[in-house]
This record gives sequence, structure tokens and C-alpha cells, in this order.
Amino acid sequence: MRTDPGVDVGIVDASPPRGADAPLISPIRQAATVVAADVDAGLGSGSGGLSTAEAHERLERYGENVIHMHRARPWHVLLRQLRSPILLLLFATATIAALVGDSTDAAVIAVILVVSVVLGFVNEFRAERAADAMHDRLRHMCVVIREGARRNIDVTEIVPGDRVVLSVGTVVPADLRLVACDALRCDEGILTGESVAVEKSTAAVAPGTGVGDLTGCALMGTVVHAGGGVGVVVATGSQTEFGRIAVGLSAHEPQTEFQRGLGQFSSFLLIVALVLTTGIFVTAVLLGRPIIESLLFSLAIAVGITPQLLPAVVSTSLAAGSKAMARRRVLVKRMVCIEDLGDLDLLVTDKTGTLTTGRIEFERAVPVEGAGESRLLALGILASDVDPGTATVVGLNTLDAALAEVRSAADDEILAFRRIDVLPFDHERRRSSAIVAADDGGLLVVKGAPESVLPLCGAVSATSLTALEQLYEEGCRVVAVATRSVGDVRSLEAGEEHDLLLRGFLVFTDAVKIGAADSLRRLSELGVAVKIATGDSAAVAEHVWERLGMPKGVTLTGDQVDALDDRRLTAAAVDATIFARVSPEQKARVIRALRHKGRAVGFLGDGVNDALALHRADIGISVDSAVDVAKDAADVLLLDKDLDVLAAGVTEGRRIFANTIKYVMMGTSSNFGNMFSASIASVILPFLPMLPGQILLNNLLYDSSQLAIPTDRVDAEQLRAPSHWDIGAIRRFMLLFGPISSIFDFATFWMMLTVFHAAPPEFRSGWFIESIATQTLIVFAVRTRRVPFLRSRPSLALTVSVLGVVLIGALLPYSPLSALLGFSPLPAPFFLALVAMILGYLVLVETAKVWYFRKLSAPVPTVRRRGLTTRVLRRAARFTERSAPSQAR
Repeated sequence: MRTDPGVDVGIVDASPPRGADAPLISPIRQAATVVAADVDAGLGSGSGGLSTAEAHERLERYGENVIHMHRARPWHVLLRQLRSPILLLLFATATIAALVGDSTDAAVIAVILVVSVVLGFVNEFRAERAADAMHDRLRHMCVVIREGARRNIDVTEIVPGDRVVLSVGTVVPADLRLVACDALRCDEGILTGESVAVEKSTAAVAPGTGVGDLTGCALMGTVVHAGGGVGVVVATGSQTEFGRIAVGLSAHEPQTEFQRGLGQFSSFLLIVALVLTTGIFVTAVLLGRPIIESLLFSLAIAVGITPQLLPAVVSTSLAAGSKAMARRRVLVKRMVCIEDLGDLDLLVTDKTGTLTTGRIEFERAVPVEGAGESRLLALGILASDVDPGTATVVGLNTLDAALAEVRSAADDEILAFRRIDVLPFDHERRRSSAIVAADDGGLLVVKGAPESVLPLCGAVSATSLTALEQLYEEGCRVVAVATRSVGDVRSLEAGEEHDLLLRGFLVFTDAVKIGAADSLRRLSELGVAVKIATGDSAAVAEHVWERLGMPKGVTLTGDQVDALDDRRLTAAAVDATIFARVSPEQKARVIRALRHKGRAVGFLGDGVNDALALHRADIGISVDSAVDVAKDAADVLLLDKDLDVLAAGVTEGRRIFANTIKYVMMGTSSNFGNMFSASIASVILPFLPMLPGQILLNNLLYDSSQLAIPTDRVDAEQLRAPSHWDIGAIRRFMLLFGPISSIFDFATFWMMLTVFHAAPPEFRSGWFIESIATQTLIVFAVRTRRVPFLRSRPSLALTVSVLGVVLIGALLPYSPLSALLGFSPLPAPFFLALVAMILGYLVLVETAKVWYFRKLSAPVPTVRRRGLTTRVLRRAARFTERSAPSQAR
């Protein structure tokens, strides 16, 4: 008979059936006040965990362990389109036109409204579907105990009552009441902001204890810093402490720098449109123009100055970019992070597998103090995360895995010992230890980094130190092994690691990766500086750096990092190129120091010791073969652990941003120029220079031609350095090129009135064609800093779309829709004059472009900060990413 969770001890279930109200007091806080055994019993669990059938039943009842599901929903995407302020302006304009009987304008605006919504919906929905496909490729696993056996399951399948096994580097997948602890410490900074890891126990706490003091619990989203343990799941998904905070803060993922830039740009446009529209309407009313006509015209100006299809262009760029990056073996979890990857100008990377082959192989044993090679190897294996009987690697340590592969060479020696207890490796102690029993009594064996083991030894001979130095000079990775006899065989404590006798060194090799030097040079050409952060010794890291042909710089060790306060570390980290023997916390602290200098800092790592640094970086980068904790912390996954792949990703991010900025620059400048001309003309002329529907149709045709911008080529010099949103630069560009467009608009006005003596319909036709031509053809000049076509060719799709829109605009006055749209045919000489004006316009634009990029274009550094709220939301996004159900589900 099944026991319902929470029945026995009154614990409020963290994952109530769908639709139930959330409890007032969180389940984990209630569970924290109850002894572990009662919590276990109340949740219907036990030392053997749940049965498979029970787990499936609870999964059906309580739902998947996710913050919120990430699935593209058509209605949600459509609703976002309809909430656009631009579309609301269109709707208001169409409604007013219909109410005053202007059915033609109302119909035209309605068509534009529908086309804008459809284009935006199609592109954004495709982008979200692409994101879903990305999420379906990402799986995150955890270890649970079910039916008495350990199993790897997807984190989304965890249910209340499951027993979860925790080890170093694990991201806690749910809120757990701890039932067993072994020197367990958790980094809870994601919830509390505290940088110091919290020591855990199985003891209950007093009622009313705050989330930062729940020492008997492990909370979702926190990271196991040291030790291990087992916890029973009390709460999952949005009912966890982490989930409740994330849901309370926001229902959506946190904004990237790219999205914040778009928001600032939209606010800027809103201010410009408001000022221009208000001025036009007030002036028209003061001049005695009809109020309704003036209002419609003002609203059309407001819509006309905004790039209506910016969301569509951005989503198209990002969707195309994500596919291009996937072809280049780069997966971006959130498509808006593509541009942030392009921002990268400083990369801190681990060494193993990135600059070296990553294939750690045991090379030889170097005994000292009389130990034989096979005995030394046997001692090293006994003090490793390797099962001496089966040679199975228990943990994730690559050095231990290399030892397991050569275990057979020391079989006879290993059989002479019986392992009693093990103190696992952790990144703070940088060593592991074991108590083993032999015929002549107990023996304590300690294995770890020489810098960690040698201080625990007694006198170390000069010969041993010389041998160690020689190994470092050869670029080898070295592990020291030391022992001490113990009187009795018993459990092991860390305090017993003293008075050791050095027995020798285990030597491992990891060759420099072919092509790594070329990858570093390519990143340098892209303006990305590279630094190394490694747990290896300074000598090994410097040897690898030298073999890569890189200039020798300053090396900081972990001990030196600890000796510096934050201010001094910030200054020292800038000059350093290598950070050696650094712990996970020291890596994270280095990343934080580098970010204080305003750099866009990326960190590349794939191990459990890299998770903290991945979280601290602006762009966390890992690989598809990384451990789950690293993949969970990363924003970008490389399918190949190769810096050349990363360089391709950076290039693609910059290409996407460059194309987006092209649209923004061209749209704001040409739209501003046209609307400025229309504003002046509406005051001077006795009739409207262009009808509201014509203004909006002009804008829609222009925007439609720009949907091909994501396919455009980008000049090499635009990819050599990161670019950032600069509203000041956009404003300067608009104020320079907008008036240039207006000069030729006014020339067209003069020509239509004095040369052709045009009536209002002919006047509007002439300006409509000239406006479309100049507004779209400027694309070819502004898309590059080079001479268009001669030194920088646009893509075929962009060329065809621009010329096609110009042709459509020229033919509209001669089409069957001419009368409906308020146009009239124009005489042939008009087009001769138009060609001359367009040529003059493009020459003037090209001249102004050269002057602008020399005098007015100045990059503005961007300083990034990531607060606690943002970190919570980013981690919530990562839990969402892992939540995409597989196709089988």
C-alpha cells in the first residue's frame, strides 16, 4: 500500500497535484525542522528509495521537475506580436480612418497590420521551434537510488520521495532533506549571495530558520562544493525555494546585453516619435487643418519613423545564426546569447582538452625512498576513486581513470592490501587518502598534487625535489604519493594526513593539441585575448604555453590569488596570462576580477571544478562531452572541444550583430529623413505630401526588402573586434544621414511643383517613388565601410529584394491599385530626373559615410554586472533548458 507524501509527519508536499495552491510555508523549511528519518518515512521512501512503479505514478501525479516548460506555443508568439506598441499604433490609425469614413486608408493600414503580424509571427515562431530543437538535444542526468540500486535518470523525472546521491560538482536537482552526509559542503550563492560554501549535516533546525541556514537540506540550483551525501526529495519544480524565487521574479528568461540594447533602442525611438508626432499635430491644428486628418497623418508619421519589422529581422538573424553555428559545431542554449558570444573579447580557458589533447595517460612511476614502481602504482590506485577489485572508476577524476587503465600492471601489489576507508579527492585539499590493511598493520596512503602532499611529509630529500623539478620542466603532470604507518585499522579523518613519508611520483602526459596554436592566433585576430586557468602546476602550464608559441607573461598561482585582496587581484589578473594550481573558487574569483575591468569575459571548461567559473563568466562555454554540472552552467556548448570551433562561433555572433545594426542604422536614418521631410512639407504645402496609408505602405515595402539582411555578407574588419549597442552612435548616424535624405526629398518637392506642376496625386506618386528608391538603395552604401560593389559585395538575396522593392514602388502608380492607393501615373522625364537624383544622393551618402566613420563613430566600452536576481533567472533558464521533453515522451 502506497504512503502519500507528507501524510505521516505533516510535511506539506512540495509538488502538489497540478492546479493545487502553493503552501504558505515552503515544504523544505517544514522538512528541515523534522528529523531525517521521519521525513523519509513521511514521504514514503526508505534506504532503498522508491520502486519504479511508484516513481512513475508520482511523476504522473506531480508533474516533471522543471521550473516551467520551454515549448514554442503559437498563441503565445501571436500574443507577443499583438502587444507591440507599433502594431497598436497601426490599429489605432486604421480604426480612426474607418470611423471617419476613409475606407481606402483603413483598408491599406489593415493589410499592413496583418502583413506585419504574419511576418513577425512566422519568423519568431520558427526561431522558437529552432530553440526547442536545441533544447531537445540537451539532457541532464543525476544519480538516484531506486529499488535499492543506483540509477542515472534525467533530472526532469525526479519525484518527491526519491533519494538523490550527491557528489562534488553536482548541481542539486531538487530541494532535498539530507539523510546522510560525508563532509558535505554546498555553494548556495545562487540563493543567498554568500560566496562561502555552507557545511551540511543531517540535523534538524529550529522552526522559522531562514533559507541560508537550512544546514540539514540541499537546495535546488546550489552546487556541491566538497564531500558527498544522500538526500530525499521534498520539493520539485516551482515548489522548491529556487523555483519559487524564479517564478516570483519573472516568468521569462533574463535579458542578455543584446536584448537590453534593443530595449534602449526602442525607448529612444519612442521619444523621437512622440516629439515629432506631437509637434506635427499641434502645428497642423494651429494652421487650421482638419483635426481628424491631422491626427491620422501624425499617427502615420509615428509609425513611419519606427522600423516595423525589427523583431522579424532580429528573429530571422538569430534563427539563421543558430543554424549556421550548429553547422559549425556550436550549440547556443538561448539564441539571444549568440550576439553576446560575438561580444567576447577575453577568454579564460582550462588547458586539458582545449590546448592539449585531453587524453591523460599514465606514463611512468618515479619511486623514491626505496619503493618499487609497481608498489608505487599500487599505492596510487588504492588512494584513488578506483575500485581496487574491478578497476571501475567511481568519480570523474581523469587522472584516476588513467590509473584504472594500467591497474593490471600492479595486480599482485594491490592484492597485498585491503582498503578499509577512503577520503575522496576534493578541489580544496587537492588530494585523496585511504586507509589500507596489510599483513604488518595499517597504512595511510595520500595521493595528490605535490604542492599539497609535500608539506605534509617530513624531510624531503634534495634528490626528490630535483626529480620533481625535472618532471615539471618536461611538461609532465605529476602526482605525489606518500604514506604513514598507523597502529590500528579504522575510519579515516582528514586531520590524520601528517608526518608522511614521500614514496614517489606518478607521471602523466597530455600532448599539445595539433592546431591549437593556429586557433589562438585566429582568436587574437578577432580581438579575443586568451588566458589559462588550470589546476596543474605553474611549470606544466608555462611549458604548454611556450610550446604553443605564445609570449611569456605573468603567472599567478592559487596561493598568490588568495594572498591578494579584490582590488589588487583585479589589477594583477589583467597582467597575468596563466593562473596555475587554482581551485574552483579561485577560478571564479579570477573571472569576477577580470569582469570588473569592463571586459566581456568568457570561460571555457568541462569539469566539475569549472562550474563556479562558468556561472561567474559573461559567457559560460562548455562542450557536449562535459560533465552535467559544466553543461548546466554553460550558455554555449561546443560539439568539439576546439578553440577553432569557438572562434567560428565568435565570428558568427559578430556577423549577426553587424547585420542587425545595419538594419537599425539604415531604418532609423532613412525613416527619420522621410518623416522629417513629410513633417516640414505638411506645414508648407496646402495638402498632405503623402497620405497616411501611403506612408505606411512605403515603410512596409522598405522593411520587407530588409528581411534579406540576415543573409548579407559582413566585411572582415567588422569581425575583428566586438561591437556593442551604442545609442549615441545610432543617434549621430540618424541626425547625419536623415537630413541628407531630406535634401533630396525637398529637391523632389521642388521638381514636382515647379517643373511638372503636379496635382496632389501626382506629387504623392513622385515622392513615393523617390522615397522608396533612396530609402532602399542606401542599403548598398551603408552596409559596408568600403566602396560598395567594388570592394564589398552584398548577398544575392539582399540585392534582389532591394531592387525588387524599388521596381514595385515605381510600378504602383501604373497598377490597377493606383486609384485605390491615391496615386497617379507620372511622365517619363520624371524617371530621368529621378536617376540623376539617386546617383547624386548615393555619392553624397558615400562621402558622408567616410567622414562619419572617421570622426563620429567611437566605440563605447560596456561594463557588465550580474546581480543575484539575474543569476537566479539565468539558472532558472538553465533548468528550463533541461526540461524540454524528448521525442519519446
